[in-house]
Amino acid sequence: MIYRILFLFGFVLSCSAQNPIFDNLKEAPVNGGFQMEGYWVWGSSVIKGDDGVYHMYASRWPKMLPFHPGWMVASEIVHAVSSTPQGPYTFKDVALGNRGAQYWDGKSCHNPKVVKHKDTYILYYMGSTHPFEEVTTENVKEFDLSSKWCIASRWGKRVGIATSKSPYGPWKRLEAPILDVKPNTYYSFLTSNPSPLIKADGSVILLFKGRSYKEDGIQQSDMSIGVATAPSFDGTYTVMGDEPLFSMARFGEVEDPHLWSDNDGFHMIAKDQRGLITGGQGDGLLAHSKDGLHWVLDEDPKAYTKTVKWDNGKTIKQGQLERPFVFVENGKPTHIFFATMDGPGGFGNGTKTWNMVLPLK
Repeated sequence: MIYRILFLFGFVLSCSAQNPIFDNLKEAPVNGGFQMEGYWVWGSSVIKGDDGVYHMYASRWPKMLPFHPGWMVASEIVHAVSSTPQGPYTFKDVALGNRGAQYWDGKSCHNPKVVKHKDTYILYYMGSTHPFEEVTTENVKEFDLSSKWCIASRWGKRVGIATSKSPYGPWKRLEAPILDVKPNTYYSFLTSNPSPLIKADGSVILLFKGRSYKEDGIQQSDMSIGVATAPSFDGTYTVMGDEPLFSMARFGEVEDPHLWSDNDGFHMIAKDQRGLITGGQGDGLLAHSKDGLHWVLDEDPKAYTKTVKWDNGKTIKQGQLERPFVFVENGKPTHIFFATMDGPGGFGNGTKTWNMVLPLK
């Protein structure tokens, strides 16, 4: 009997030791995902519609602008479709585009996350605006992080939502963001990169990125990840607690959180900005929670690295691998999507970006 107990104990340990993402990554299809000629493409979110079609929402902006910080002033959220989750996805329409400088999200819509509650599709995203002329081929040499366009656009970044009864739109936007800044907090400078989860009762848990003003009142801080809640997607969002979930002072600097849930609770995948958690700068990390408010790192926290095996036999270290999105179908994660870039690394060294996908075993 004791041998049977020891055997079962060992079996449980061996099963629990498996990393749910890293140990289950399959080869990436070369022809999967989504790309567009003439555009930088970034950050995807996918949902299966009632029509049986897979709908992707992604950011794009013209390659006439530098990749970074071009997204700050010209990103729009586009809609693409596929008959399979891995794609390839075909451009369908612009979901959220430029609607004028007078709106809080009038010049840039970025980092979409799509969810559905009952009969309503909800797009969470980052929006921003600026009061200046457009950046064109004539003045693009003046455009960089220290330019007037970027100073205003970065300062104006906020989280908002748009809603529709159909994945094809039209999308109804709000005239104000759902998550504003607050003085003397870790999100006093901006809010961005939303990741929502709508619970069975309709209430919302929302992870987001925040930055604060530094002591000189000019520069922004390192990134922090916080959590907000709302009684419904169209209700009032309240940031929970005074301290972030992740920061340089707690665990390490993290970006691009994505949230999903199963019978075991809530799960987060995110980019380890400096490698303080996973040991690899830019690698992915895993954390879990019972309530979505209090988080701990997984025992084996590394979710992925920038080295990707492709289904053409090649293994390539991607220049960038960001914005992880775990697609869940029938209660189980089946694919993980990434925004990726070619080249040796660094936003200024790539010539091509696209949204790629890795099937999970």
